[in-house]
Amino acid sequence: MPTAQKNAQIMVIKIRISITKEYQNNIKNNTVFVIMNTKERLTIAKLIEEAQHFCVGQSGFQHKELFGITDGKAVGTLIEHKFQKHLHDKYEVLIGSSASGVDLPSLDILTDIKVISIKQPQSSCPFKDAKQKIFGLGYNLLVFVYDKKDDQETKTATLDFVSCTFVSKERTADYTTTFRLREMVKDKANEADIIAYLQDKHIPADDITLSKLAEQILQNPPTQGYLTISNALQWRLQYQRIVSLSEDVVGISKIINYTKTE
Repeated sequence: MPTAQKNAQIMVIKIRISITKEYQNNIKNNTVFVIMNTKERLTIAKLIEEAQHFCVGQSGFQHKELFGITDGKAVGTLIEHKFQKHLHDKYEVLIGSSASGVDLPSLDILTDIKVISIKQPQSSCPFKDAKQKIFGLGYNLLVFVYDKKDDQETKTATLDFVSCTFVSKERTADYTTTFRLREMVKDKANEADIIAYLQDKHIPADDITLSKLAEQILQNPPTQGYLTISNALQWRLQYQRIVSLSEDVVGISKIINYTKTE
């Protein structure tokens, strides 16, 4: 394993240990409930505010452990854990595990953190069911987009956060699919029309599921989504539309606006 990648993994482990040790020490000293109550409870509004502070602070930070790293997953994992620790140090917040599938899984936050490069603004997420492409993933997204630069003199890397967006769960469906389905419902399409469209788009579901989906779409047309979701063993999520979004959309909060450089 390359030294730079190993250093990044070590940093992630240190952050995890720091959070775990604090929690264990609080329990040992019977102070966990007092400490939790002295922290302000995290809200969506505070999450968005802290994401902005984090982007500003991290954009000027020199990361020795990320120098020479080309693996986007390693960069993303490190930044996700740094942001989780940033929140944990200030707020009463539930931090998710790999098993939970969502980074901030409490019902009032229910947000997954995505850290992606501007050079390839996409990621994957677990496939739960076919409805996710039409009615949304079922949780919010907080999308950090960085531009990474290595400094050969200092042997450090800087991450310039060029975009950051909070996307409410209602907006996490596929853009094209929801746009067309909303048009079809408006044009008085019937159940057979909807099923034919879903089949044409290779929505991963059997005939019975497609029939139920069509019925649900006609009764409750989907909200316009803003992701691009590709069918695979896992959903492939692309965020270019979110990054480039210039108009105001209910359910999408632009924390850091992307400005394309020539």
